[in-house]
Amino acid sequence: MRRRSSRRMPAMPRTVTLVLVDPTGTPLGELPPITVPAPWWQEVDDLVAGIRAVHGIDVVILRLLSADRPAPPGGAVRYLAEYDGPPPAALRPATPEAGPHPLRMPWARPGGPAASLDWARTILGELTGVQRRTWNLSSIWRLDTAAGRVWLKEVPPFAAHEAAVLDWLAVPWLLAADGGRMLLEHVPGGDRYDAALPEVRDMLADLLTVQTTALGRAGELVELGVPDAWAPEFVPAAHAVMDRWIPMLDMAERVVVARLGDRLPERLAAVAACGLPDTLVHGDFHPGNVRGTGTRRVILDWADCVVGHPALDLLTVLDQRKPDDQRVLAGQWCAFWRRAVPGCDPERALGLMRPVAALHRAVKYANFLAAIEPSEHPFHAADPPAWLRLAAATR
Repeated sequence: MRRRSSRRMPAMPRTVTLVLVDPTGTPLGELPPITVPAPWWQEVDDLVAGIRAVHGIDVVILRLLSADRPAPPGGAVRYLAEYDGPPPAALRPATPEAGPHPLRMPWARPGGPAASLDWARTILGELTGVQRRTWNLSSIWRLDTAAGRVWLKEVPPFAAHEAAVLDWLAVPWLLAADGGRMLLEHVPGGDRYDAALPEVRDMLADLLTVQTTALGRAGELVELGVPDAWAPEFVPAAHAVMDRWIPMLDMAERVVVARLGDRLPERLAAVAACGLPDTLVHGDFHPGNVRGTGTRRVILDWADCVVGHPALDLLTVLDQRKPDDQRVLAGQWCAFWRRAVPGCDPERALGLMRPVAALHRAVKYANFLAAIEPSEHPFHAADPPAWLRLAAATR
């Protein structure tokens, strides 16, 4: 769910301090800081391995406690971690952490990850779990079983429709689901963050095939729990986001965003008049959310999906491409929809949707902030004003 077009980054390591609790949540103390190379705060496999190498213990990372900067990547970061064993020699006293929070995710509580692994064992049998990622939007574990590799993914209540959508798509790699928990078959290959234009064109064609299948089935998808991007509350939600974050913009941006908000209903009506129907929108479509070998691909991570305008997905991937690529991909998308819906005007729809798509993302990240506990706000706090700035720039 983060906007990353590539895994290649300058060195930005994390300096990490772990505050330990036992499986009942009783505080144990904290470990001295260690440095890990991966800068992204939600990625914890190298952190768990580093703690094992330095201290000889196994921990489970529960949640972010604090950081020395307002947003990732890198920096000095503190996490709460669960540990069940004799006190490590390096353990030192720590200030007790805040108590339970009503918005805390199940996997961020002591005993939560163990409960999810136990559920996986009821389906898969004996397994070894390796924690890969944890943050407010998902928990991901690699499970090694006698039959091969499986992935355990858990998402928040506001994204729990992902499993239903995967079932609706009839993807063979969904093995089981229980609310926000999912067991996913391993997909060979790698995440395609650095895909070149020809492969991205193939990815876009894959998505457009899915969206063609979803045409005329918006009601069916909403019944499954997929949010409606254009529900009546979207316009007031957009105005609320503008009211809250517009003071963070410069004066010229404020004027443009305010004008966009005043005319948002008319713009949405103009978009509808272009004739492109609502369909299933992935919500975070970029090459990093496609996995495969370069010839066989699957589109992963449908947790952000909505029923909405197909331009939302195209504009997400265009944001991460150079201008020449943007023109090729936009031309491919427009040609597809002219064939699929004779008489529609995709070029005009795309132009009208650019600032609307940015507003939609601003609302989405504001909703994330409203649905997660305050200690994890740094993951998304900078996103709503950033998307408002983009709305102003594209207006």
